[in-house]
Amino acid sequence: MRRLSLLLLAAAALLAAAVAGAAAGGPAAKLSPDFYSQTCPRAERIIAEVVQSKQMANPTTAAGMLRVFFHDCFVTGCDASVLIAPTRFAKSEKDAEINHSLPGDAFDAVVRSKLALELECPGVVSCADVLALASRVLVTMTGGPRYPVPLGRKDSLSSSPTAPDVELPHSNFTVGRILELFLAKGFTVQEMVALSGAHTLGFSHCQEFASRIYNYRDKTGKPAPFDPTMNPGYAKGLQAACKEYLKDPTIAAFNDVMTPGKFDNMYYVNIERGLGLLSTDEDMWSDLRTRPLVERYAANNTAFFDDFARAMEKLSMYGVKTGADGEIRRRCDAYNDGPNTL
Repeated sequence: MRRLSLLLLAAAALLAAAVAGAAAGGPAAKLSPDFYSQTCPRAERIIAEVVQSKQMANPTTAAGMLRVFFHDCFVTGCDASVLIAPTRFAKSEKDAEINHSLPGDAFDAVVRSKLALELECPGVVSCADVLALASRVLVTMTGGPRYPVPLGRKDSLSSSPTAPDVELPHSNFTVGRILELFLAKGFTVQEMVALSGAHTLGFSHCQEFASRIYNYRDKTGKPAPFDPTMNPGYAKGLQAACKEYLKDPTIAAFNDVMTPGKFDNMYYVNIERGLGLLSTDEDMWSDLRTRPLVERYAANNTAFFDDFARAMEKLSMYGVKTGADGEIRRRCDAYNDGPNTL
């Protein structure tokens, strides 16, 4: 009887370890940069050709791809669950409010890549791997660092319409609340600040920062023309650019006003100068946990690139599915045999 109890305890310990491992990033040991070397050796080249062409035609594709990749990985792991299109019978992550503004160019680039791959090696390369590789290609194409992307992810068998709004950071969150989300998933303060550097690309809609430039009130309720932590010329320029945003919610501003199409450390330099666009940018400057890292990356582009590369590699391994936990979708926006309802 005692031997049986010990065996049960041992089994429980192994199960707990397996669950912890999955939560921390999944069975990463099964992934390898050479995963497709025999089954689809031109996979990375095919993806690169498609997304580079898309980026040249639509220069906001890179920022959009990084956003889609982050929204995918931070919700149930890097498993292409964000790519599933909702149907009359089942909703998906795309139905979540925070995902309504995800850019179509990024989804289109993934779809085009998958079509090209299916012609070359059908049923081999997962959509999750396409998304991870496409993100890396576009980071390097816009001037950022190249980092390892281990391959062999499977695509998810489910996609939650409610999880994204709960698990993803929102533009009006405090840095403290964003850090809680990152720390809960096993990421450090440094990794959070480094990954935020992806905002060196892309834009944000005026409604996401309108409270900083219109009808601003400080913590005591005192009114001001705009958030006083902002550069006055920058704030007035945004007020002029966004004056019709209530009539036209598509009006937006670049996250990095200085070098919006280049992947560099200017995002952090801007924060130091009061040129951060979102309230979360200002929060990273005022929070004592994050300010030293903002200063470090603003002063040293190499340090930013090194830390961003490591953080992206870690993010790309978060919660990956392998084996029977996923599938290789024939189409990135639909399951092969319907969603997993278990």
